[in-house]
Amino acid sequence: MKKQFAVIGLGRFGGSICRSLTNNDMDVLAIDSDEDRVNEFSSIATHAVIADATDESVLKSLGVRNFDHVIVAIGDNIQASILTTLILKELGVAHITVKAQNDYHEKVLRKIGADRIVHPERDMGQRIAHNIMSNNVLDYLELSDEHSIVELIASKKMHDRTLIELDVRANYGCNVMAIKRNDDIVVSPQATHTIREGDILIVIGADNDISRLEKHLLMD
Repeated sequence: MKKQFAVIGLGRFGGSICRSLTNNDMDVLAIDSDEDRVNEFSSIATHAVIADATDESVLKSLGVRNFDHVIVAIGDNIQASILTTLILKELGVAHITVKAQNDYHEKVLRKIGADRIVHPERDMGQRIAHNIMSNNVLDYLELSDEHSIVELIASKKMHDRTLIELDVRANYGCNVMAIKRNDDIVVSPQATHTIREGDILIVIGADNDISRLEKHLLMD
């Protein structure tokens, strides 16, 4: 069975999630208090309704408790975001993801039990910063405040050298989880695996260690 999602708040972030879920053939209930936004998504989401998400009776009537995952993407109204999240927890929603405006907002959301908290602007800023620091960084995914996964394009410095020669783990404290070359991918590559310039390395490690690796092996 397809998972059912509800997206509360149809601004830039919530709208983007709504579109992506719908494009992946998921059932999506789109909720916003703004009539124009709801009208915009009426032809995109499975259902789109004008509603005040801070009203428990309204959320109950919409059957939100039965959804697999609810995304709270309310814009600048931190109070509404917190209250909506609290109501969703009390209703017993299985999984709740909430957009946080700042660190204080995140602390409150954690205390009331949000399952996942995202900082779209901050996270995107970090990804862009890593991408523009080096043309060899394809993508960057934050796992925690201190650890990340990054996709790196192997540089000339790494060409025709094995993993054991580079000794990424000992020298930089990072692990190469996989290597992609054209359409081929090697998961958990052996130490004797030879890297070619242009290979894509999926690396996991502490942010400081990844930064050292980028500086020494990727930047000229």
